[in-house]
Amino acid sequence: MTTTPPPAAHPASPATPGRDWRAPAAACTTVILWASAFVSIRSAGESYSPGALALGRLLAGTLTLGAILLVRREGLPSRAAWPGIIGSGLLWFGLYMVVLNWGEQQVDAGTAAMVVNVGPILMALLGARLLGEALPRRLVTGMAVSFAGAVVVGLSMSGHGSSSVLGVLLCLLAAVSYAGGVVIQKPALRHGSPLQITTFGCLIGTVACLPFTGVLVSEAADAPVSATLNMIYLGVFPTALAFTTWAYALARTTAGRMGATTYAVPALVVLMSWLLLDEVPALLTVAGGLLCLAGVAVSRSRARRDQAAGDPPAGAQQVPADRT
Repeated sequence: MTTTPPPAAHPASPATPGRDWRAPAAACTTVILWASAFVSIRSAGESYSPGALALGRLLAGTLTLGAILLVRREGLPSRAAWPGIIGSGLLWFGLYMVVLNWGEQQVDAGTAAMVVNVGPILMALLGARLLGEALPRRLVTGMAVSFAGAVVVGLSMSGHGSSSVLGVLLCLLAAVSYAGGVVIQKPALRHGSPLQITTFGCLIGTVACLPFTGVLVSEAADAPVSATLNMIYLGVFPTALAFTTWAYALARTTAGRMGATTYAVPALVVLMSWLLLDEVPALLTVAGGLLCLAGVAVSRSRARRDQAAGDPPAGAQQVPADRT
């Protein structure tokens, strides 16, 4: 028997201004955990191949999300949510994780950062085309500034590894699958809770990666404990928790604005690498990180000014557009 969350669980209305902090807090949680994932992927990727790492991460995420779903007794989402769950599960949870892991083994970190950061731009364009979302000038300007910052970070990190055409194409495919998965997921959030959509999307991705089971088992037998723990961390926190907080925030704003928020990730990766890995960033890298953060601030400033003027929250404005 399916269980559909009540309408009140979805985008906040102007009558509930006290809850406005929850969506930004959820988005910040996602960004911080996704930034931390780069440190863990670097460790786990030395012992696990791309497909095995993706499957191990998804298994840990699915088990964590499934346990939470059972405790909360949320059950299954409605039938209308399943096209978005299946699409995002295959594109974002499955394809994206495999090709990103593979691509990052073929190119240096700077090239990967530059190519993958095309994703938020594609997300905004797809959201405008397929979901009828607006593209405010401040959002476009902010994304341009952030992308420039990502390019600066990438250039400052390039030259410390090899690059290949295959690697660049894989990173580009990762960006496209990431953007497509998010845009497909957003309408599904009108028919199920963020926990439901994330749990079953992660399950779909896990099933899609099952062909890597044999490789995962053989590599786990030889991998050091630290690599396996990093893989489990990736599943529990940057996947189970961060994808759920992402879905919560996405249900309350546009795909374009959420995509712009992720441009804070390169700046946080630079900071975390400095603090956790003792990798002192170059001045050019720091400048690029600051540009990323400045762009995020610009892209989000319009929403704050609109709400101050008495307009309804962005999530409430976009509900009619999601019916297309």
